[in-house]
Amino acid sequence: MLKSELFIIQKILIAIGMLFISSCQSTILPNSQPMVKKIVLFNGTDLKNWERIDFAGKGEVLIDENGSLVLEMGAELNGIRWIGEPELPKINYEVSLQAKRTMGSDFFCGLTFPFKDSHATLILGGWGGSLIGISSIDDFDASENETGDAYVFEDNQWYDVRLWVGQQKLQVWIDDKIVIDCDVEGQKIAMRFGEIEMSVPFGITTYTTTGVIRNIVVKEGGAVK
Repeated sequence: MLKSELFIIQKILIAIGMLFISSCQSTILPNSQPMVKKIVLFNGTDLKNWERIDFAGKGEVLIDENGSLVLEMGAELNGIRWIGEPELPKINYEVSLQAKRTMGSDFFCGLTFPFKDSHATLILGGWGGSLIGISSIDDFDASENETGDAYVFEDNQWYDVRLWVGQQKLQVWIDDKIVIDCDVEGQKIAMRFGEIEMSVPFGITTYTTTGVIRNIVVKEGGAVK
């Protein structure tokens, strides 16, 4: 065999070996990463799997020309709740959505969510338009517990919101900045008493304010935050 032929064969064998090594390095073994299940809750065209909540003094609920959910200002609470399949997770999941306020001065997004065998509500824009927090923790509302804080929301501006519901943590990001980081181990997580309890197991509400919501997604599982 000529030296030139041996050289070519050696090159081919080296190339095959490099491809094998690269393939081995890029392979992810089963169960090496937490599985994430993505559930899109709002399709932008109708309210399939949602129910309008029969609040006293409720406003209109509609989908605008851009495919966004509009919860119009009512006398008090207005909103919808999830009644569809699949059943939503109760722990170790993330909720993401986009929300904006177009009218009013109270909360434009009250996100009610499951926590183990209970529920709570993330409030965005309460008490004059700037309160954020979770109701309730140890029977204290968002304005009274450690999650309560002030955040300046501008009218007609979209905000990216993420909520992580973990075994020991409730965390919230607005526009990728963490604004709530609460250790809830050993604490009582529950709904505030009143009409808001009608929004369980998963609901979106407003209070004397028009809120617009889009891109509502739940991701079940994933890495612990």
